[in-house]
Amino acid sequence: MSRKLLPLSITAAFMGGTALADVPNVAVDIAPVHSLVARVMEGVGTPDLIISPGASPHEYNLRPSEAAALQDANLVFWMGEGLTPWMEGAVETLADGATVTTLLETDGTILLDFRENALFEAHDHDDHDDHGHDEHAEDKDHEDHSDEHDHDDHAKHDDHDNHAETKGHDDEHAHDDHDSHDDHDDHDHEDHADHEGHDDHDGHAHGDHDPHAWLSPENANTWLNVIAAQLSAADPDNAGTYFANAAAAREEMAALSAEIAETLEPVRGGSFIVFHDAYQYFENAFDFPASGAISIGDASDPSPARIAEIQARIKDEGVKCVLAEPQFNPGIVEVVMDGADANTAVIDPLGSDLEPGAALYSQVIRNMAQTLADCL
Repeated sequence: MSRKLLPLSITAAFMGGTALADVPNVAVDIAPVHSLVARVMEGVGTPDLIISPGASPHEYNLRPSEAAALQDANLVFWMGEGLTPWMEGAVETLADGATVTTLLETDGTILLDFRENALFEAHDHDDHDDHGHDEHAEDKDHEDHSDEHDHDDHAKHDDHDNHAETKGHDDEHAHDDHDSHDDHDDHDHEDHADHEGHDDHDGHAHGDHDPHAWLSPENANTWLNVIAAQLSAADPDNAGTYFANAAAAREEMAALSAEIAETLEPVRGGSFIVFHDAYQYFENAFDFPASGAISIGDASDPSPARIAEIQARIKDEGVKCVLAEPQFNPGIVEVVMDGADANTAVIDPLGSDLEPGAALYSQVIRNMAQTLADCL
């Protein structure tokens, strides 16, 4: 007896209750945000990651598959121009007609002023609520920053310079041309090969505020609902799944924050210095301020005078830990550490070595906390 085959869209509707053909195409800029979107879409679909893990968000040449993902997108989620200034033009030209969500501009997002003096002011680690630095307006207390939401984007970027050995997107991304991802010398997409006007890393060419807002779990919580709402508007048939996933992810985020607080508690009060000032959202979320940063700008090496200042601070304050990043020159940290009695470790705010997907965000935060605790 012959049997008539159902159309693909109807067949999909009987598989897990989801009509896969109707699921929107979603493109996301960086891996931690991609992870949040992937978590909300679990059981329904998979978003595309635009910036390869480990690559610099600030300056990036789109591969053909990534440009295609933007062109095909119904929804785009990105941090904003403060982190990826080049992507604004890409979104406007390639994702024309897509619904674009700029997370740094969404209601409820905590935004912190960028600390102009990346040496920071000396912290009283026993009393984080009373730093007493009223005369340094640009270095306000971390707690004050968390209460103010009058901020916009900043040019401070995770400038992870050409982490050439970045792995291609995982199988979730389903692009036919992923075989070409290893060829980093062939990124010649005509619309994005140039980055004129984005060379001023030390200046605040893209705003006066820190764009590394994904390092706040509270922001992640806010964005989970934003993501679910946008997906539901585009795909109302799966709205229940999106909001249920977002609610479950918020519970997971609360558990993660409690876990991180427990991890950091034994070393609370320990002083540490970071390579560049990208971590104040994490510091603020867990009341664990850094003593300073080696580099003022993402793209420039610190001057000999600045290295001398950092070396003096390490000795004067008894800094216990100096944190490097996998994408920056390790030799600079070695120079800073010359003669210092402190530990070093590598911290990664983007999860360069992690598999992209729903679990990545929590693992990034967990790894950062554990790295800091071990170093201290």
